[in-house]
Amino acid sequence: MNIHEHQAKEVLKTFGAPVAQGVAITSLDEAEAAVAALPGPVWVVKSQIHAGGRGKGRFKELGPDAKGGVRVSFSRDEALENIREMLSKTLVTKQTGPAGKQVNRLYVEAGAEIERELYLSILVDRETGRASFVASTEGGMDIETVAEETPERIHTVAILPSAGCTEADADALADALELDGTAREQGTALFRALYDAFTSKDMSLLEINPLIVTKSNDIQVLDAKVSFDGNALFRHPDILEYRDKTEEDEKEIEASRYDLAYIALDGEIGCMVNGAGLAMATMDIIKLYGGEPANFLDVGGGATTEKVTAAFKIITSDPNVKGILVNIFGGIMRCDVIAEGVVAAVKDVGLTVPLVVRLEGTKVEEGKKIINESGLNVIAADDLDDAARKIVKAVKG
Repeated sequence: MNIHEHQAKEVLKTFGAPVAQGVAITSLDEAEAAVAALPGPVWVVKSQIHAGGRGKGRFKELGPDAKGGVRVSFSRDEALENIREMLSKTLVTKQTGPAGKQVNRLYVEAGAEIERELYLSILVDRETGRASFVASTEGGMDIETVAEETPERIHTVAILPSAGCTEADADALADALELDGTAREQGTALFRALYDAFTSKDMSLLEINPLIVTKSNDIQVLDAKVSFDGNALFRHPDILEYRDKTEEDEKEIEASRYDLAYIALDGEIGCMVNGAGLAMATMDIIKLYGGEPANFLDVGGGATTEKVTAAFKIITSDPNVKGILVNIFGGIMRCDVIAEGVVAAVKDVGLTVPLVVRLEGTKVEEGKKIINESGLNVIAADDLDDAARKIVKAVKG
């Protein structure tokens, strides 16, 4: 689960992270009070959407010369004008895609005197099986660009879980970021606090870009992005309160009600598969034959007819879907249950696009019989390769 920047800073502040004073607003009625609550002389107005690249983004409703989704204001009037211009507009960034996202909230923050911009993040390193810090003196840039052009400026410090972030680890990070004096003292304390936040709140990503050194040689978290492990949210009701459903795909919200693993994509072939690995393989082979998957959907190993029906409805609710591939290998999951769900869903919502069904495994003959006797216009497939070829051909002609 992702949260907004201002929410991430609220969480980090409880662990002692230094953040600037700021106020989040969701309506123009709150604008004047928010600006008045900050001392100035600089106010920064930040769009709050679940996507990066806000500062370089553009608003659909504004001209090409308009400023982006993060704006520095040097007077109260300028801050208010930026708020009026940004709120409720559609911001397009490299991460939102061409459709963009509507800005339903803004964060008005006190400006900072920046001397240096640094990069710092914590993520789970699958190779080492540890949470690892990634640090660079090249803050404010895309870390992917830094990794490609100047990889020597990226430093990784893997943390031993049994020891936590030790003094030696913190010193290594301070060296990597070239901190000295007060900034070094504050930085080493911050690194340990961030690791504590990451582990105790079951974060999957904590990114601060930039982490700044001010002109007075103090450390400050200028921007923050935090994602949480969805499987651990039951332990954190306080974090669940930060969930913003307006930032989520409606189909993904509906899928969560039925405990379905669903992620919307940009393609035209809807996929319903059991098992995450098989779902990934199905998407790969669709692309191999020239198609594009419209979603990742894993109905799981113990899906009921109700869950399968819900999954099928979610797929067909996507207007971009021009064909559907059902690929089931029945181990724990029974093919007849999948077949019953498909038939029930098609009869409920109707079928206006080609449907290819590949069933194999437990109760496969019973499943095929249900499909064959349903009266549905279904294209049968013998294996995954055959299924992928047929659905791509049906969609693309």
